Amino acid sequence: MRKVLKIVTIIVGVLIIGAIVLRFALSEKMPKGEQGAAADALAQKMLAAINKPAWDSTGVVQWRFHGRGNHDFLWDRTRNWVQVKWEENEVYVILDSLQGTAFQNGKQVEGEAANELVKQAWEFFANDSFWLNAPAKVFDKGTERRLVKLQNGEEALLITYTSGGVTPGDAYLWILDENGLPKEWKMWVEIIPFGGAPSTWTDWTTLQTGAKIAQNHLLDVKLTEFDVVLSNLKGAKDLTSFGLKEDPFAVLNE
Repeated sequence: MRKVLKIVTIIVGVLIIGAIVLRFALSEKMPKGEQGAAADALAQKMLAAINKPAWDSTGVVQWRFHGRGNHDFLWDRTRNWVQVKWEENEVYVILDSLQGTAFQNGKQVEGEAANELVKQAWEFFANDSFWLNAPAKVFDKGTERRLVKLQNGEEALLITYTSGGVTPGDAYLWILDENGLPKEWKMWVEIIPFGGAPSTWTDWTTLQTGAKIAQNHLLDVKLTEFDVVLSNLKGAKDLTSFGLKEDPFAVLNE
């Protein structure tokens, strides 16, 4: 029995060491870059390419996130309230306070179970809304911008989030086309064990307000690839322009 346990311990140790070696072998070192006016200018060029003023005027947006499960969102950006649907759950969250109301199979959930659903809905929103329009967040509070020179001589924009979101400290290297529109980014994030994992930003569409959104992201995590896709995408200035006659967030006023 002791020999078996010893063999198992050795195997586990080898697997752990192998995983560590593989992680470092596949990881790309994050570039340093330089902060300052040049980095901010490139960030502004990207904001112009996605029409950031139009995004700021987008009061309501809906989308379905296809990634780690399917999540449906209706986001009232004016009040900063969001409706999140997944599986049998329907949750309404007041994003400024992280309070909300939760339903499961059409029945309201109370107590700690409701709190857990509200927390889960917020975590889905924090991740999935970032994929919705991360370029618009490059001047958010807690961001650091650095200009990076690529090996091909082109300039890229490194954004580090020192606070906010679910995993502060994540960093993204934006690679842009000649007009400043994102083509892809490379990620140094807590959730992916390999530094520098790339993902495309393609299939751009324009909302009713004029804001540009990328709907497809092919994510390469070294050992496999998968798509992060946005569908059922629609945005408008307000609920009336969106085509809603009744307030879908009335439950939060009760």
